[in-house]
Amino acid sequence: MSRWKEMNKDELERQFSPSQWSHRMSADDVIKSHVTALKEDVPLVIYLHGGYWQFLSKEESGFMAVPLVQKGVVVVAVGYDIAPKGNMDLMVSQVRRSVVSVIQQYSHISGLYLCGHSAGAHLAAMILSTDWSQYSVTPQIKGAFLVSGIYDLLPILSTYVNEPLKMTEEVALRNSPSQLVPQLKLSSSNCDIVVAVAQKDSPEFRKQSEDYYKTLESTEGLKVTLEDVPNTDHFNIIEQLVDGDYHLTQLLLKMMGKS
Repeated sequence: MSRWKEMNKDELERQFSPSQWSHRMSADDVIKSHVTALKEDVPLVIYLHGGYWQFLSKEESGFMAVPLVQKGVVVVAVGYDIAPKGNMDLMVSQVRRSVVSVIQQYSHISGLYLCGHSAGAHLAAMILSTDWSQYSVTPQIKGAFLVSGIYDLLPILSTYVNEPLKMTEEVALRNSPSQLVPQLKLSSSNCDIVVAVAQKDSPEFRKQSEDYYKTLESTEGLKVTLEDVPNTDHFNIIEQLVDGDYHLTQLLLKMMGKS
């Protein structure tokens, strides 16, 4: 005979009332505390993957979540249609709409942050440079980590990178964050921007980060810092975000008040 059949109604109800069994606080208080915890505002990081707009996907982007989640941060990796399926205009539009969608999905956000690597840093910079009047909401992005990114697309037009992208000069110009700083100032003046570059990035990659930083730094009203990360190359500068003690992980957590 099942044990529950031997119980009277009061005992049966007690057995199936989880709040009666908390050792931390009274039944009423534990429920109130639980509701508060579920509603508690949390920082949220949107991660945009690299891969020269033609490799990788959001499925490979969970690596950096662990040390952030352990500190109470929500991490959302967003995808976009890489080339040749997607072109540059489409990818930029998709990540902008993804930000809007995330905001609508997560109502209890204490702060919205972006983190992008390589091509993902380019797309994050394009998000910062969005005219949000064309969208249903205006995201208040508190911080952005732009890691080993490309901010001027013109130099890659005649390289192998552009073969699947098929960008014209016109497309490259309108999708180059370096050309959109006035819009970034209008949309993201309250955002703390970190431009990070690897010590062993190529001279041209380093120049891209340094030039973009200088342009932002010389624009009144913007908050930007340059992080030249020693003993890193283009890849492990982002791979090391799995380590809670890594310099950039600590910077990201500090930005969110979670260090």
